[in-house]
Amino acid sequence: MARRRKGRDISGWLVVDKPAGPTSTAVVNKVRWAFDAKKAGHAGTLDPDATGVLAIALGEATKTVPFVTDATKAYRFTVRFGQATNTDDAEGEVIASSATRPTDDEIRAALPGFTGDILQVPPQFSAVKIDGVRAYKRARDGEEMELAARPLYVEELTLTARPDADHAEFEMVCGKGGYVRSVARDLGATLDCHGHVTSLRRIWSGPFDAEDGVTLDLIEELAKTPELDQYLRPLEEGLSDLPELRCTAEGAARLRNGNPGMVITSDTEYGDEAWASLGGRAVAVGIYRAGELHPNRVFNS
Repeated sequence: MARRRKGRDISGWLVVDKPAGPTSTAVVNKVRWAFDAKKAGHAGTLDPDATGVLAIALGEATKTVPFVTDATKAYRFTVRFGQATNTDDAEGEVIASSATRPTDDEIRAALPGFTGDILQVPPQFSAVKIDGVRAYKRARDGEEMELAARPLYVEELTLTARPDADHAEFEMVCGKGGYVRSVARDLGATLDCHGHVTSLRRIWSGPFDAEDGVTLDLIEELAKTPELDQYLRPLEEGLSDLPELRCTAEGAARLRNGNPGMVITSDTEYGDEAWASLGGRAVAVGIYRAGELHPNRVFNS
């Protein structure tokens, strides 16, 4: 007989403004402890040295994690020209250097090659799995790997500042799976000068903004108190990119039992993914077909 997981049945999203240092997993564990929650997960890993939005789902909200993970995200970052590192960030060992420094015009001319639908090779030190083993574990053992390029959609990549000849600041808006470290590495290669990331901040992720984030210090200060619960946001915010369909109490009952339920729609097309609500609360996510939602995720609310 499986052991029941201890903790509270609490559901919702907490937007954390992650500091540099802890891993994303460590932050999730801290939040789960602070809320005494049975279940927690996050939507999109941030490197330990990165800061900004780390959206953490508790309880039933974990069922909406894929929709936030797949959402568009924005990053602000700084590239250091003239050096390549084995980790593609400032924590790594310098493996190549150059005296060449690009002009602002040269940088801007290179950016269109990094926008739209592109292919990107992840860093050697990344969480990509190779034969079931994380790439960073193999890299730490000194193994050099041929990582396959992965598709990435970059909506926007903009040069925002040039503090000095060695550094440039950028903002990027992209889809799921993007590695800013790879952008810095490849931009340096394109400009024939090498490059790596020295600072990285995720400024928003889907519906969540860093300006609304809670600090780890505040989480620790309010841990296991009712005051902390006030910062929890509805799980429905994780569904903001999907159309909402209202349903009747009868339809909600059918959906919660895993059966197709009648919904009210105006412009949702046949085959679209959507979510059904009753009184503003999420009932299920599924596929819309001819007046009914066919559920593939059901919420126990």
